[in-house]
Formats: sequence, C-alpha cells, structure tokens
Amino acid sequence: SRETAGCPRSGGGLCVSNDTPRVNRFTVAQTDIPRVKEKGLHSSSQSSETAQQVSAVPLREHSGGLMTAVKATLVRDLTLLLRRRGEVLNPLVFFALVITLFPIAISPDPELLAVIAPGLLWVAALLAALLSLDSLFRSDYDDGSLEQLLLAPQPLVALSLAKVAVHWLLTGLPLALMAPILGIMLALPAGSYAVLALSLALGTASLSLIGAIGAALTVGLARGGVLLSLLVLPLYIPVLIFGAGAVQAAIFGEGVSAHLAILGALLAASLMLAPWAIAASLRISING
Repeated sequence: SRETAGCPRSGGGLCVSNDTPRVNRFTVAQTDIPRVKEKGLHSSSQSSETAQQVSAVPLREHSGGLMTAVKATLVRDLTLLLRRRGEVLNPLVFFALVITLFPIAISPDPELLAVIAPGLLWVAALLAALLSLDSLFRSDYDDGSLEQLLLAPQPLVALSLAKVAVHWLLTGLPLALMAPILGIMLALPAGSYAVLALSLALGTASLSLIGAIGAALTVGLARGGVLLSLLVLPLYIPVLIFGAGAVQAAIFGEGVSAHLAILGALLAASLMLAPWAIAASLRISING
C-alpha cells in the first residue's frame, strides 16, 4: 500500500497530514473586511441621499405678515381686557363718581355748574384715562409676553400702536360717549354735547398715545404709578387746554373749529412720534 508522508505504517489512529491546509482566523477576518466596508459605504450613501432629499423639501414659511400680527394683537388684547372687566369699568366708575359728587360738594346752581362743566368734565376724563395707564403693559411684562413682542419679526412700533388702540377703544371712547350723559347733571347746554364728545374722542386718543410712553418707561418698576403721573401730566396740559376750550366755545356760541383743529393736529403729531418713543421705551425697560 501507498505510504502517507508523515504517517506511521501501522496503527489505527487518525492521521493528519502536514499538507492539510489550515484555516487561519485572521485570514478569514481579512476577507470579511471588504464586505463590511462595502456595507458601510452603501449605508452612508443611503443616508447622504436621504439627507439630500430632506434638504430638497422646501420649508413651509408662515404666510402671516404685518397686518396679521397687528390683527392678532388687537384680538388678543381685546379678549384679555374683556375677561378682566374690572380694569375696564374702573375708569368709567371713577369718571361718573367725580362728576356726581362735584355738584354736591360745590353748589346745585345750574349757572355755576354750566360755567365749570367743561373744565370739570375734561379733568375728570383725564384722570380716569390716567388711572388705567399703569396696566397697559404690566400684564404682558409679568407673563413674559412683552419680551416675545420684542423678539417678533414684525416691527415693535406697529404692535405697540395696536395695544394703544385697544386701550383707547375700551377707555377713551367709552369716556367720550359717557360724557354727554354726565353733562346733563352739570346743566351743560344741549348744543355743546356733540362738541364735548368729539373733543374727548380726539383728546383721549392723544392722551393714550402720550401716556403709553410713560407706561412703557415705568413697566419694569414695582410701583411706577406715581412716577407715571409725574411723567405724563405735564404733557397732558396742551390737550386739556384746547379740549376744555372747545366745549367752552360751544357754550358761548363761538367757533369751535380752531380748537378741534388743534386737537386733531396734536393727535396727528402723537400718531407720528409716540409709537417710536413707546418702542424705544419698552426696549429700555426690558433690556436695561
């Protein structure tokens, strides 16, 4: 029989030849590396393609613009103030109480009351409007909404003007509509009711714009009501003079167009300058 190299001639044991190929684990591992690399390259290429597909999808931008933001601010502030009806009713109740108590304290003489009625109505309306100014930005400052207005992409000038408009709609306009009714208690002549309401409508709009500047400056103070009054009361004097003068001219049958024209000019100047001052004051109060 043929002898196998390296094997004994006799014996029933298992013989392993030296020529038998041995399996090397390192060789097998090396042969698997290209497959792993191919799988890794394939997965990385798939992820890069997925990323390109995601980046190719256009982002959906918000379609709202400036008018949408202004409308949302108007609706939000109106809703919040109507939920807090006490803040809306306080100036009106104060206005009515002052006009009611004044004849009791001075005299019920109709001639005397008719003389002091224009100044009394205007001073009471001014103080009532001033009473509600401290809360104009206070709630937004406390809950952090004011900082979001500063970070909004829309201009702060327009958003602050919307807030002032809400303040006038719920404070100045009701005062102007309520004044002729209270004028009856002061024996005010019937021909001056329309002039009284119109002058208060124009004047309280200017008062809201001017007062919002002081409210924005003192919004970060714990008790800024007294400082607010000291800041805005000197600026209220021209509006008070021409507003009461218009009603006085209507009582004596004189021309009221000059007084109303000056009130309109003051309102136009306030509309042009006050929103920028309000926005700058809010940035100073928030950012320091």
